[in-house]
Amino acid sequence: MTTDEHSGEIYGDVSAGPAGRIDPQAMTSEQAAKILSAAGGRQVTAAMVQAAIDAGAPALADGRVSLIELMAWMERELAT
Repeated sequence: MTTDEHSGEIYGDVSAGPAGRIDPQAMTSEQAAKILSAAGGRQVTAAMVQAAIDAGAPALADGRVSLIELMAWMERELAT
């Protein structure tokens, strides 16, 4: 994963659109896991993201997640 120096956009090795850009509002479990692992200093797997979805984390009809909504859900879960 790299960051475009000019725009700050994050690119991944999983093609998700033009030039492999990842839409943070519609990420696969694998994409979300990669971003969360890179940002959090702790390994997050696609299975962990899927487990969160199975436990009630918000997801789109096709199983993709909004990274922001997923992180907010996780924060609420950790606070309880």
